Amino acid sequence: MSSELQSSTDLLAEVSTPIAARPSDAKPADRTLVRAVAWTGASRWAIQLLTWVSTIVVARLLAPSDYGLIGMATIYLGLVALISEFGLGQAVITLREMSAKHIAQLNFLSIAAGASLFLISCIAAPWLGRFFHSPKLPVVIVAMSFSFLVTGAQVVPDALLQSDLRFKLLASFDTVRVLVQSLTTVTLALLGAGYWSLAIGPVAGSVLGAAMVIIARPHSLALPRWDDIKHALRFSGDVLGSRAAWYAYSNSDFLVAGRVLGQAPLGAYTIAWTIASTPVEKITNMITRVAPAFFAAAQDDKPRLRRYLLGITDGLALLTFPACIGMALLADQFVLVVLGPKWIAAILPLRLLALCAALRAITTVLPNMLFAMRHSRFVMWNTVASAVIFLPAFYFSSRWGTTGIAWTWILVYPLITAPYVWRTLVGTGMSAWKYFGALLPAIRASLVMTIAVVGIRLSMPSTWPLLSRFAFCVAAGMISYAAMLYLLERHRLRRIYQLMRYNEV
Repeated sequence: MSSELQSSTDLLAEVSTPIAARPSDAKPADRTLVRAVAWTGASRWAIQLLTWVSTIVVARLLAPSDYGLIGMATIYLGLVALISEFGLGQAVITLREMSAKHIAQLNFLSIAAGASLFLISCIAAPWLGRFFHSPKLPVVIVAMSFSFLVTGAQVVPDALLQSDLRFKLLASFDTVRVLVQSLTTVTLALLGAGYWSLAIGPVAGSVLGAAMVIIARPHSLALPRWDDIKHALRFSGDVLGSRAAWYAYSNSDFLVAGRVLGQAPLGAYTIAWTIASTPVEKITNMITRVAPAFFAAAQDDKPRLRRYLLGITDGLALLTFPACIGMALLADQFVLVVLGPKWIAAILPLRLLALCAALRAITTVLPNMLFAMRHSRFVMWNTVASAVIFLPAFYFSSRWGTTGIAWTWILVYPLITAPYVWRTLVGTGMSAWKYFGALLPAIRASLVMTIAVVGIRLSMPSTWPLLSRFAFCVAAGMISYAAMLYLLERHRLRRIYQLMRYNEV
């Protein structure tokens, strides 16, 4: 363990001492961040492979209606899972002045919240079944809600592991969790369990993941006292409000598709969203998993925050732009080759959602930085405004089916993201030109990749097998993008490699 990590662990062991500020030396902190991202990234790529294999196998075994049913359940359960921590984990990471006594009180609240949300889900399940006109839905919601009984106890230990910078350990836990989830889902699908395979798999993974984190970083409990934790609760309330509003607008498309268009169109839209978002989410999650702890440590150091923001934006664009733009270019071939003709309705939404995923990838980190700079109220109200805008927009565009709903993301998302960009640039003292300049390397390489892929598609005879044409297009995109990075961005790649090799962290 590095001296920096050891210092953090020692400070956390003292009950009366706050969660201390990390050492202010910027270069070791930068190297630690890169190595934390590397460990998390290795885990995410392993998870990505498992998820893709599981998704493809299960999609071939199940019907769109099965995905539609789980999509209906996820609209509610995803919101409950999001609010189940009530922003307490973010408070533990950001409010570094809190003592272990205060954290014990937050731990008690988190466990109580998880049990309460399980009971609420059981009560709400019949009503949700009537709302979606699905008699199978209530029992699915009750079964999937079981994980809330244990994940409430995971919130504070997980946040403390992040504050300890134990990202290698957290990455291994995530990999094991998804492995168990994927194996459970595929096994049940092969046994003919239908939609139950999609319901039980995530529960198995969640229970195991919570158990590993709690064992690795247990923490005491204490009855809450308002005077001790009122500041943390106000901050966590802002976080909770922003996350709830984010979930409302980011899932209102599924709500409208399920309510207005029906179960089969919702299933096609869900698989399109999953394919478009999964690669991006796995990449951005490795940043958002790591970044809050480092942002919190540098919350009063603007030069360091600017360096983090530029480096993360540059890296995210380089990794996600080719995946998103490539999927948009080859959506029709991908669906027909990988999923089969029964998913043809997912092609047009997939093209549009893949393009939007590129923008979502580079802006996901902005709220985390604003939280670290204590602008939690701004994040909350901007997210609430986004929820107010998106729901009627999705309802209006649903008259053009799932393609119209996907177009709403393309048109509206840049508008609701602009305030985050502005406030982050003002808060860190960075110019807009410098920020957007970090995107230029990925944009240049992606433009060359697009020309190469389109050229290959137009030049290949239509009599060739579809699989061959798809493989040639993918190869052309990968080679052209990698060639541009090698020719023009070798110094960036070399600098990242040198940071990752540095051992004194």
